Amino acid sequence: MAEQEKTSSAKQADIEHIRLAVRQLCAKYGEDYWLNMDRNSDYPSDFVAELTASGFLGVLIPEEYGGSGLGIAEASVVMEEICRSGAHAGVCHAQMYVMGSVLRHGSVEQKQFYLPKIAKGELRLQSFGVTEPTTGSDTTSLKTTARRVGDKYVINGQKVWISRIEHSDLMVLLARTTDRDKVEKKTQGLSTFLLDVKTAKNNGLDIRPIESMINHHSCELFFDDLEVPVDSLLGEEGRGFQVILDGMNAERILIGAECVGDGRYFIDKASAYASQREVFNRPIGANQGVQFPIARAYTQVEAAGLMVDKAAQMFDQGLPCGAEANMAKMLGSEASWAAGDVCMQTHGGFAFAKEYHIERKFRETRLYQIAPISTNLILSYVAEHVLDMPRSY
Repeated sequence: MAEQEKTSSAKQADIEHIRLAVRQLCAKYGEDYWLNMDRNSDYPSDFVAELTASGFLGVLIPEEYGGSGLGIAEASVVMEEICRSGAHAGVCHAQMYVMGSVLRHGSVEQKQFYLPKIAKGELRLQSFGVTEPTTGSDTTSLKTTARRVGDKYVINGQKVWISRIEHSDLMVLLARTTDRDKVEKKTQGLSTFLLDVKTAKNNGLDIRPIESMINHHSCELFFDDLEVPVDSLLGEEGRGFQVILDGMNAERILIGAECVGDGRYFIDKASAYASQREVFNRPIGANQGVQFPIARAYTQVEAAGLMVDKAAQMFDQGLPCGAEANMAKMLGSEASWAAGDVCMQTHGGFAFAKEYHIERKFRETRLYQIAPISTNLILSYVAEHVLDMPRSY
């Protein structure tokens, strides 16, 4: 027991060290920096480059490949602190969980070639090509195909809401290699590929940016006889659905951590403003009508943070954590949105002024009740897989 307490204490010390280091790095990129990124639809290449060079985007890559070899618990702290600083972790978070597809399913050659370059920042792997305009979350019904022709695969189809591909060297793509009516299970016949984006662009891959509510760098992709070498296959042909599933728990936990960071950002802003802003000769925070919503939002964010911590611990211990990862993401997204709403209300009309930065973060955190998975699908998962209720779809 004493040894476990010592190990736990050391791990907590490491986490606090990471938290402080990320906070210091983010302080170099103030909120005006992110305001300008949002205003001009720019990509924060310098921020992402420094985050990579500092080792924070490679925390999950094993040491043998040049990473830190740490766990989801440490990675979650990185994402949380980025968001709490007022930054937008969505510009780079996929570098962590997409990499897992290569680590867990790549060949020895693929891992040795790609992972050290990703850890150093020589290559960016920030895009996951799964969602399609006609199938959405019904992944097994996707229509993009990859047909084997000699020593190549020929890819045709369309993807949508594929983020950061304009700022990524590599992309993990899911396509159907065997028609759905020719497999016993709908999850069979899907394969995953690791694509060189720059080689593919204009050689069968057309990338079209989507204007959207937030500066998320999402695009539509059109594949027209794109040829990729056979060694682009990630894992076994026909078993790509499992490759995608394996990354989802990590994705959910990291997004949940980002939402906790957003929530704490909003609480920090609201409580400070309420304590300083005076109306009728007293701080507005002295009024319970202002105090109570902030305090309630705080408790919701803290509870979500505990769920994220639990899911991360289970993931790092190799335990099944699908339910916990989903609940962490759902509770985090709802708590951050509630905190954002309270922060907006506390600031009143000033919340709408971009110079206060709140409306930008308000838009950013709203996404996570929709993506990367909607709240309704999480509730369906919990109902079916935890409560043993009938499948609803």
